[in-house]
Amino acid sequence: MIKLLLTFFLFSSLAIAENLAVGSDDILMRKAVSFIDPKLFTKDRVFLETILSPKKDFYMESGSVDSVKIIKTLKNRGLINLFFKQPSEINLSFKTDGTTILFMKIMSDSLRNIGYYKYITKESSLKDKDFLWKISLTSEYATDPVLLSSELEKNNCFITDIIRESATDWTYVVDMRDAKIDTKKLIDGEGVALKRSLYAYWLDVSGIKELEIESSDRNSWFPYISYYDKNLQLLRVVREDEKKRKVSFNIEKDVYYIKISDIYTLKNIKDSLVLTSRGEK
Repeated sequence: MIKLLLTFFLFSSLAIAENLAVGSDDILMRKAVSFIDPKLFTKDRVFLETILSPKKDFYMESGSVDSVKIIKTLKNRGLINLFFKQPSEINLSFKTDGTTILFMKIMSDSLRNIGYYKYITKESSLKDKDFLWKISLTSEYATDPVLLSSELEKNNCFITDIIRESATDWTYVVDMRDAKIDTKKLIDGEGVALKRSLYAYWLDVSGIKELEIESSDRNSWFPYISYYDKNLQLLRVVREDEKKRKVSFNIEKDVYYIKISDIYTLKNIKDSLVLTSRGEK
């Protein structure tokens, strides 16, 4: 019993000491300490306070702490370690209040672009407008928040908060009010050649009225074209079960994106598909 009491008082004292060391009202330092080994803070407290000054530079316009900027600063100074001694299971949670389908597309592309191709969805839920997506994967290193932030910004999405529960458990809060897919926007009169790819071609057609697609003789292209609105809601699909050399179609007012593929396999597209845009919306 005495041993339990001593243990309780020991942990209580440590908690109080931590509060005094960080400052109960210093949100910036609390956030910074949550990203590093507590031993480093005890050892390099003055150094940490120095690199995180002036403090006003580490707050966003909204008044919230800029988690990405803090992590970038810690990373550049060698105070944050994202690598493990051996492959470990990583749990990532993403929260947003934007459009679910668009968010999933952007997050999936961003994860793939930083090297994460295989992961398992553990949970996805939508409550009112708040969407939560939890995934797990195995890797030798934790997701680099700076790299992920950079990829998301290409899609006009911004990380507003990062919560590190442990070395392998991270939560990201993402603002996607102005989100869009990071893809080529077609312009009136411009010719574009789509090179051979393992993935379907996504294009922004929000600014044009007509599109012509020409396929070379070496291709055996059986068109599979999907039309989406700004929020990535599927509007309609065109499938052709005959090999095509050229197709032309109008882009309706509500169509924002199109996805070009093949009804059988993208291996049928050996050469480029040449696109010609006409008219402005």
